[in-house]
This record gives sequence, structure tokens and C-alpha cells, in this order.
Amino acid sequence: MPWKSARNGGRRNKNVQVKTAQGRRLSSTRWLDRQLNDPYVAEAQRVGYRSRAAFKLIEIDDRLRLLKPGQIVVDLGAAPGGWTQVALERAKADGSGGRVVALDRREIDPIAGAEVLTADFQAPEGFSALMTAIGGAPVDIVLSDLSPSTTGHKSTDQLRIIALVEDAVQYAEAVLAQGGILVVKVFQSGADTDVLRRVRSRFDKVRHIKPPASRSDSAETYLVAQGYKGRGSKVP
Repeated sequence: MPWKSARNGGRRNKNVQVKTAQGRRLSSTRWLDRQLNDPYVAEAQRVGYRSRAAFKLIEIDDRLRLLKPGQIVVDLGAAPGGWTQVALERAKADGSGGRVVALDRREIDPIAGAEVLTADFQAPEGFSALMTAIGGAPVDIVLSDLSPSTTGHKSTDQLRIIALVEDAVQYAEAVLAQGGILVVKVFQSGADTDVLRRVRSRFDKVRHIKPPASRSDSAETYLVAQGYKGRGSKVP
């Protein structure tokens, strides 16, 4: 299991010291230092995942067993493709016929076996592109690792976060099969109260999970909703 070597702490590379180069901001130096000394980054490079974020989905899925061969999976905010790679491994295993559709407004290098779309999820054309790609087939899992473009203004950024979560929930409600699953990144204390109430009313089981691969200093966590009841379920 590749992620275990990233977590064991016993074989971590010797700490690499990064000097502050002329013209490089201190924040950039700190980011580079963290990347060079992050065991998840090293393990992602070793096994061929495009980002350390792949291990977040692996850890969530190993705990809850969400991804299964033969499923149709939609990955929102997929760039650079780490979650898509994991979904492919688990939903298209053993030639099961599963499908993975990945979308991001940033261009994603092709991923063999996945249908990759470049569009803004929150724009009408992005939604239309997704609907065309799945062709009306019920989706088993919607994944969203979307993060907003931040401004540094706390209230503005919080509104952007809530809007992303709301849009991911709305899309999931439009495409999920009965019993379907939603995994969506949220921040701070979790989803907005109204959104959380809505999700709880339309799924059988809802929980927040912070996988070990999520950095301890990050405010991110993941809302996992299982057992979609359908759009007809009443919101209290």
C-alpha cells in the first residue's frame, strides 16, 4: 500500500534546507521547503501520482470503501489529476467498464482511460459539458476537491467557498443515482449550516473527514455523503 511508506516517518528523506534566494519571497521559500520535505510529495512522485492529493482520496476510500469497479465517477476540480488517477484505479479495475469524467478550468494533461474536460464548473458551459459527457447516465460518485481563488478578504473568501460547495451539491443532486455518493472539500468548521442541512436531508449518512494526508495546518476537511435519496427528499 503506497501511502503507508509516506506516513510511516521511518524512511523519510533527510531534511532538505532551502535557502531564501534573491527575489524569492519568504512565503515561497517556506512552500518549497515544505514540498521538498513532505513524504507524501515524495511518495506521489515515486508511484506516479500527479499530486500528493491522491493520498487524501486513497485514505478516505480505504476507510469508507466508496469506490468500486464498474462505477461512473465525476471528478470536479480535477487538475492536475491525482484524484482522477485513484478513481480510475478503483472504478475501472479488472476491466469492469467503469467511467471517470474529470473537469477543471485549468487544462489537464490527458489521463489514459479518463474523459478529461476543460471548463469552468460554475459556468453554464461547464455544466453542459459535464451533462453531455455522461450522456444522461446516472452517476455513482461525485468527487469535488475544488478550492476557490482567494482574495485575502475573509468574508469574501468564505462566500466563495460556500458557493463552490453549494454548486457541487446541486450538481450531485442533478446526476447522482439512487444511493449515490458525494465527497466534497469544505473549509474551517465544515459546510455552511444551510448546505449541511440540505445534504443531511437528501443522503442517508453524512460525516466530516480529515484524512491524514491533509496537512495539519490546513483548514480543509471533506464532507462525505452516502446513500442519495433523490431530489424529492424534503429539506427541513
